[in-house]
Amino acid sequence: MKQLIISRKPKLKSPYLIVGWPGMGDVAATAANYLVSELKAKEFARIIPEDFYYSTGTVISSGILEVPILPQGKFYYWKNTAAKRAGNHDLVIFVSNAQPDLSKADSYSKIIIGLAKELGVEQVVSFASMPQATDHTQKSSVWLVATDQKIKESLKKFNFNILEEGQISGMNGLFLGLAKLSGLKGFCLLGDIPLYTIQIENPKASAVVLEALAGILNIQLNLQPLFEQAKSMENEINKLLEYLKLGSGGQPAPIGEEEIELIKKTLGQLTKLPVSIKEKIEKLFEESQVNISKANELKVELDKWNVYKEYEDRFLDLFRKNKDKGN
Repeated sequence: MKQLIISRKPKLKSPYLIVGWPGMGDVAATAANYLVSELKAKEFARIIPEDFYYSTGTVISSGILEVPILPQGKFYYWKNTAAKRAGNHDLVIFVSNAQPDLSKADSYSKIIIGLAKELGVEQVVSFASMPQATDHTQKSSVWLVATDQKIKESLKKFNFNILEEGQISGMNGLFLGLAKLSGLKGFCLLGDIPLYTIQIENPKASAVVLEALAGILNIQLNLQPLFEQAKSMENEINKLLEYLKLGSGGQPAPIGEEEIELIKKTLGQLTKLPVSIKEKIEKLFEESQVNISKANELKVELDKWNVYKEYEDRFLDLFRKNKDKGN
């Protein structure tokens, strides 16, 4: 089966490739989609999803059941009118509304990388979130990780926080690593988000990584709508916090661990886990049933997305069943 459909192949000047998938805070996908909309970038290619995604359920609307459309991965291009001047670049933007099965990430990424090389892409830029013990009212900071020291030094003047060690999970981190292995260079811009809000969209973090990108590429972006969305989100969280602080007695009280857990649960209900994360969790459950040592990795994943409580009974059952096997 043909895996890539190209409607037209644009001729571009020193292009950068921007990529984005859903993840924590939806930082990357929101940023990439906003960039497409703001620049009025034009679609020119798409990846056929059948080899990389599979349906995990059905969709019901007005009592009618339908099989959902598989996630879409599309390529867009934008020609920078100032690209003729030294140091300016056209853009290729790839954005998908879901992460693929990560067991197929290598072949999936090769399609994107192959097209990027055909178009003469000079650097790859990805976005991601940086969960931190911060408050939702604070300005989101930008973190940087580069594929080599030279790029890191070239971006030093922007005074980003440097991610010295750690990892970037999912496609937003993995793709940049695979691109590096293929000979492409680039960097990732991460916007920090409060730990208790990782399951809801964070337009503030998306706005600051785009602000950083605009500075690096010397392009103009109107980010006011994103910052306004961020303010609305902040107001809703403030209302929830105020309610929790007052409590049943109507008197202000400090927020303890129980309240923090309630905040996480309440905010988590405003959104759903990305499909790829649900699939990863289910796969880890299956692997843990065969090999109980995988339960540790499963627990880490559940904690990272603040959904342990939702899966607690199933998680504990793994150990009960494993004990029964031992008897």
